[in-house]
Amino acid sequence: MRTWRLCPPQVTVGSPEGPGCCHFWTSVAVAALILLLVALSARILVKRKAPRDPLFYVYAVFGFTSVVNLITGLEQDGVIDGFMAHYLKEGEPYLNTAHGHMVCYWDGSVHYLMYLVMVAAIAWEESYRTIGLYWVGSIMMSMVVFVPGNIVGKYGTRLCPAFFLSILYTCLPVWAGVRIYHQPSENYHHPAKVVQEVQAKDLLRRPFDLVLVICLLLAMAFSLFRGLVALDCPADLCRLYTQFQEPYLKDPAAYPKIQMLVHLFYSVPYFAVALYGLVVPGCSWMADITLVHAGGLAQAQFSHIGASLHARTAYVYRVPEDAKILFLALNIAYGALPQLLAYRCVQKPEFFVRTKADEKAE
Repeated sequence: MRTWRLCPPQVTVGSPEGPGCCHFWTSVAVAALILLLVALSARILVKRKAPRDPLFYVYAVFGFTSVVNLITGLEQDGVIDGFMAHYLKEGEPYLNTAHGHMVCYWDGSVHYLMYLVMVAAIAWEESYRTIGLYWVGSIMMSMVVFVPGNIVGKYGTRLCPAFFLSILYTCLPVWAGVRIYHQPSENYHHPAKVVQEVQAKDLLRRPFDLVLVICLLLAMAFSLFRGLVALDCPADLCRLYTQFQEPYLKDPAAYPKIQMLVHLFYSVPYFAVALYGLVVPGCSWMADITLVHAGGLAQAQFSHIGASLHARTAYVYRVPEDAKILFLALNIAYGALPQLLAYRCVQKPEFFVRTKADEKAE
């Protein structure tokens, strides 16, 4: 998620002076004013029955930037022309990367649909906690990879002070996530007898959960392996993998390397915690963390797969033609696993329900 901002490439990070300094600060002020006007417009339009949830206005502003990102992505691929050329050249040149393309498309489509659903839920005074947690995971994964990648990648020398406005777009989802998490969860009545019967079954008597456990172990190993590859492990297997399977991991844009490190330090611990939750009954937190992680992995895999195959990626870093089938199979399965786990936890939560006996024991 990024603000609509422009800045001259001549101004370096932290530089108070420069030939385009006045124009730069004017552009920053205009961008901030546009976003403020969007929020005020949303307030005026719903003045008769103003929503109680302040996140309504956050989603309205984010929805506006999603449309901007969709226009940016379409112009990058030549579908439209003349809207964002100057912005892409002078403002955020790193959006011209393949990863930038994918982030724009994801934000302009999936995130935009989520904003519409959440705004409608707020207007109708209905709960949006489930989709809200999914959105938090998705946008935080996007920012955790995109912002550091802009700094350490090949465009790191072309940043301007307006780049730090992205910090606001990192803080707002954190604040929104806290508010969403503290919303009352959708409590469904689960008969005590049904809960006891489900929780009395061991893992071998729950075949779907057993398959999920096996897949989680494989996903954990895959995350560890690609993390080692990103850290330039000298082992022959790692070298062959980057040479013949995923050369994109060596792209100088740095986004794929950071993405693999996020999987290593974030997804691997999550997989371990999820394994515990699938084996030990009564882990009521499973639904929440699986939704956040599922949103994050969906965004991550969409961006990684798309960027690995995109024409904007240099030919030497694209997935080789004879490796595409295996590449797609591995990465689609890796991204689908969290979705299946989240669906299982949300739709059939009896195994994760805390019983009164568990509460008394604590």
